[in-house]
Amino acid sequence: MTAPTDFPQGQSSQGQSPQGASPSGATLAEVESFLFAHPEIEAFDLVLTDCNGVGRGKIIRRHELLPIYKSGRHLPVSILGLDICGEDVDETGLVWDQGDGDMRAWPVPGSLVALAGTNPPRGEVLLSLYTLDGKPMTSDPRHALAAQVEALAAEGLHPAGAFELEFFLLARERGPDGKVQPAAAVLDGRPASATEVYSVDALIGMEPLFAEIYAAAAKAGIKAETVISEYAPGQYELTLHYRTDVLKAADDLIRLKRIVRLAARRHGIIACFMAKPFGDKAGSGMHFHVSLADGQGRNVFAEASEGAWSERLLHAIGGLRATMADAMLVFAPHANSWRRFSSQSYAPVSTSWGVNNRSVALRVPAGAASARRIEHRPSGVDANPYLVATAVLAGIRHGLRNQIDPGPETTGNGYDTVSSTVHSSSAAMPRDWRAAIEVAKASTFLREALGEDLHRTFTAIKSAEYARVARTIPDIDYELYLERV
Repeated sequence: MTAPTDFPQGQSSQGQSPQGASPSGATLAEVESFLFAHPEIEAFDLVLTDCNGVGRGKIIRRHELLPIYKSGRHLPVSILGLDICGEDVDETGLVWDQGDGDMRAWPVPGSLVALAGTNPPRGEVLLSLYTLDGKPMTSDPRHALAAQVEALAAEGLHPAGAFELEFFLLARERGPDGKVQPAAAVLDGRPASATEVYSVDALIGMEPLFAEIYAAAAKAGIKAETVISEYAPGQYELTLHYRTDVLKAADDLIRLKRIVRLAARRHGIIACFMAKPFGDKAGSGMHFHVSLADGQGRNVFAEASEGAWSERLLHAIGGLRATMADAMLVFAPHANSWRRFSSQSYAPVSTSWGVNNRSVALRVPAGAASARRIEHRPSGVDANPYLVATAVLAGIRHGLRNQIDPGPETTGNGYDTVSSTVHSSSAAMPRDWRAAIEVAKASTFLREALGEDLHRTFTAIKSAEYARVARTIPDIDYELYLERV
């Protein structure tokens, strides 16, 4: 079989652009090998992730892919200055201040994959944005995470981690009350009207959907693992394999959300990644498990002897507690995000930490010392995993650098002991979305963690979204006040 070249006959790709010329590190060998192995693929999704975790980009034809690995693809810089509705936020400085000019997107190395179940067959590649002279575009969330990983590497430490994905499967039709309702089982139409946490039968009802999700994840090189029925009707959780590369762990989460959303659409239902779609039920989190290895691959969070916690583990927890308030806008970026935080909800309401305890914000899971890690629980599933990991790694670095004492461990019901979990190293938590925006704007920690440009971009987008919500009259206003005041 002759390898498809996808460039003019007689013109070799090698010699037009030397291997490694891409500032992202993507190589021509990767794309040429992929095209040879997949002659059936006719089109490719180009996906650049914005501040809200939304995939922005294009669908290109097969012959257009190789040139992107040679010289990148121009995209407007304003693509990173959009709000959740896809509208420009001028205050980011990425729209008219720069004449809505183009920058150059380059493929993320190793991210070129085939998509499952597409007709005609399609592939996908993740992108990062760079300036025209090849420097990382500093409002790109993936670059911010890369910078934190590099900073830790300079300190002789290497983060590993994985995200958990909680979500709801909802019916396309609204209920009699006009509100969203859980989707019936795709296998046999059984209604999902009760909380069936850990129910295997509830999972079997969605077996055709989850089979598609697992197949698509495997084809994309993602190790999706355990699925459970969660603590609300129609709520599920998928876990991901622990990665020694935190950037890839965030990539996995971004891609898995797209896979779940598409599989649900094919079955005529909605995959919902709102943090709190039902007011009286549990919300959906995006817990981030993280550890650090030294240059020899040893887990520095592991205790050397039974009952004696690693000082680095304690200092990391101290740093996360000290910086949590500043970073809450990253962990809870939308108006709906803040509806998730309530007592007895499995969502944290303070900066508490504890061992084998799901009522705290920072949990040290039970298990072997060699697998010791921190489970960071504040983030909703609506958060951007690149930004979440960026803020978490920066908080850990802050704790290690300053050797911050995490304060006393919370035992028992953390919701009953919120007041006692406040420690001198912990700032008061923002009370709501508006307060979180103001704290984030003023935060030196968050500005340094994200970088000056991304900090400006992110907080400007959140401010614009807050203004949109604030000027919208909700139905509850008419219900309470229309004929009473």
